[in-house]
Amino acid sequence: DPVAPTVVLLHAFPFDRQVWDGVVDALADAGWDVVVPDLRGFGESAYGEDGPDDEPSLSWMARDVLGILDRMGVSAAVFAGISMGGYVAMEIVRQDPARVAGIALVDTKATADSEEARANRLKVAEQVVASGSTEALARAMVPTLLGSTTQEDRPEVVAQVKAWIEAADPAAVAWAQRAMAVRPDSLADLASLAVPGLVVWGVEDGMSPRAEQDLMVDAMRDARLVVITESGHLSTVEAPEQVSDALVTFLVDVKRLPQST
Repeated sequence: DPVAPTVVLLHAFPFDRQVWDGVVDALADAGWDVVVPDLRGFGESAYGEDGPDDEPSLSWMARDVLGILDRMGVSAAVFAGISMGGYVAMEIVRQDPARVAGIALVDTKATADSEEARANRLKVAEQVVASGSTEALARAMVPTLLGSTTQEDRPEVVAQVKAWIEAADPAAVAWAQRAMAVRPDSLADLASLAVPGLVVWGVEDGMSPRAEQDLMVDAMRDARLVVITESGHLSTVEAPEQVSDALVTFLVDVKRLPQST
């Protein structure tokens, strides 16, 4: 192809692009240009002490990503998002569906938060701002983020994930929690897509239940589910080889379709 196909990898909360490190090379080796941004507030895009001025909304993160693609001259891409990254991918569908050549949703969900979940996000936002630290968040999140296999057999992964959370900027964590709390239901947006879809789910993921995965697969016109074994909510870190295989297979099918450039 005269124009290399592009895949955009969107990371989970409260991490940065490093959660995709175990996947990038496999996609690049398969012939794809891989774009792995840090979503606003995280990694190298981290905010200062005051945090962002914008009203918290995932729409800002989506605009940031589309702006990166504009600067690169990329007219369309496949978007793959894990957890919060999946929410951002669905926001991109709302903002600029013509840019979406395919969508892969990893350990995420398309439904809006329940009142209880929304209240919990806002409580966490207040706590991290008040404490100025994400250490308590790390202690609370790690047991629910990671699958039982990882927690029992992969202490190095547990330690790495804990360290990543502790390194997150509290202002960015609070902003992102508030943004996720007000996100809309995205099932109708997924149903509007005519492009291929992939849903990837770690079988030990207690944060995004299987029923949520089936809702997304059923909503899309052309989608499949791949179940990742021995993995929880952070499958790109817990089982990167399996996720890579699922994505490479999916991208082969996307590439077979005629794409406008």
